[in-house]
Amino acid sequence: MRALRFHADHDIRVEDIPEPELREGAVKIRVAYCGICGTDLHEYLDGPIFCPGHDTPHPLSGETLPVTLGHEMSGVVEEVGAGVDSVKPGDSVVVEPYFVCGECPQCRRGDYHLCTKMGFIGLAGGGGGLSEKIVVDERWVHPVGDVPLDEAALIEPLTVAYHAVQRSGVRAGQSALVSGAGPIGLLTAAVLKGLGVTVIVSELAEARKEMARTTGVADHIVDPSQEDVVERVREITGEGPDVGFDAAGVNATINTLLNAVRPGGVVVMEAIWGHRAELDMHALVVREIDLRGTIAYVSNHADTIRMVQDGKIDLKPFITAVLGLDEVIDKGFDTLINRPETAVKILVDPSK
Repeated sequence: MRALRFHADHDIRVEDIPEPELREGAVKIRVAYCGICGTDLHEYLDGPIFCPGHDTPHPLSGETLPVTLGHEMSGVVEEVGAGVDSVKPGDSVVVEPYFVCGECPQCRRGDYHLCTKMGFIGLAGGGGGLSEKIVVDERWVHPVGDVPLDEAALIEPLTVAYHAVQRSGVRAGQSALVSGAGPIGLLTAAVLKGLGVTVIVSELAEARKEMARTTGVADHIVDPSQEDVVERVREITGEGPDVGFDAAGVNATINTLLNAVRPGGVVVMEAIWGHRAELDMHALVVREIDLRGTIAYVSNHADTIRMVQDGKIDLKPFITAVLGLDEVIDKGFDTLINRPETAVKILVDPSK
């Protein structure tokens, strides 16, 4: 079968590799779609980061480079191994792409996303969604019912957003400010809207502002180059939003959030930072802001899938394009690296 394989930075190849073998307690999935994630771009530009090295196998997968990429996948169950009873051949499914040890204190208390050895399927090994087929342990396979498979490929990043919203503690009827309308920012806004929260989006890029507007995930859109965000959100909400989400990862956005949310409010850091932040600690202290981190998801897939099935979130508008494996680098990566404001989620159909 064909697969997109990471060998080194700027060295990703479409190769023919053996089809994975089914094992006891696992599920063989024919991949329908796989999203290109920002993490894949980081590996291409500067990796290996989450991928193992050539001589340093991942502690749980045991694999070294090259590895198959892709962790935002949907597909159809082709076969199930002995002991599997939660899904059957023909079921539409998505994958929660984890390797966890099950033995560290975090895993034992249920916080498996904080596992000391944690890795992601499609980065640390275990195959990946940028291939025709994958075999995954039953634990990580979630049925999606009649959710279209192209939309289902967005459930993984949507679950990242769902977990961030859950971390914030926001409730229906409250208000939120989302800084940055890239893929995670937009999906965070979608979750918030689906939960009945008033959403304000702060964004510079015209294309992203338009996406926030046309998808209906934002009740208000603020351009920080044109108006004072802190003043504007107070005009909208009174004393400031109840919660804020940093989906941009720059000093200006985090410090704006610390000053924009209401006194005693919550700010959640969703962005992955490649550098140290310079925080407005005075605002954090005197306004008694609760600053929280968030990473990936933990036991969130079922609730996220239910929101989509119940019609609270429409994922179709966030799909920008569908490519074949041979187009991933020249069309997919090129767009997302050099013109990121023009795309939200680019999907790959490995059969093309």
